[in-house]
Amino acid sequence: MSLLFAISVPTLLLGILLACAVWHDVRERRIPNALVAGGAVAAVLLHVLLTPAGGGLGALNALAGMALGLGLLLPMYMLRTLGAGDVKLMAMVGAFIGPQQVLSATLLTLLAGGVLALLVAACTGVLRQVLGNGYRMLLHSMARGLGGGDMRLDALPAVSGKLPYALAIAAGTLLSFFWSVA
Repeated sequence: MSLLFAISVPTLLLGILLACAVWHDVRERRIPNALVAGGAVAAVLLHVLLTPAGGGLGALNALAGMALGLGLLLPMYMLRTLGAGDVKLMAMVGAFIGPQQVLSATLLTLLAGGVLALLVAACTGVLRQVLGNGYRMLLHSMARGLGGGDMRLDALPAVSGKLPYALAIAAGTLLSFFWSVA
């Protein structure tokens, strides 16, 4: 991918929409449906309009990226570890960047989310407890596996706090652009 595509109209619009999502998520702990729905529609339309000039993904790739972005984070919503707005935001990102890049953006988002969770835990003074809980969960799972049982990790009984995950999605998406351009 060339540096020219990295600063295209869809990329600039995506950056603006992600900044708005982060702002809303930090302030209100929610991402407006109008922002993600409008952004997804704009992404598909832009890619359709830009395709003849060679600057767009086309409708099918934009829709495939949206579906993949949704599908990759949907299990986390079903496990109640992410909110619906976060899942819809990743779907919108997928509509902008397409199916090839949304996979790396999602993986980098998950890494950024882990770093964000550790930073929040450290800032709120519960990092030691969080790390201890994770250690005990892994130890318990390994002990069950050694005893011939199921090694699945048990789901946490309740979410410990609400992170502004739009920040992780924005960071992961930005990192995926740097990764693809490099």
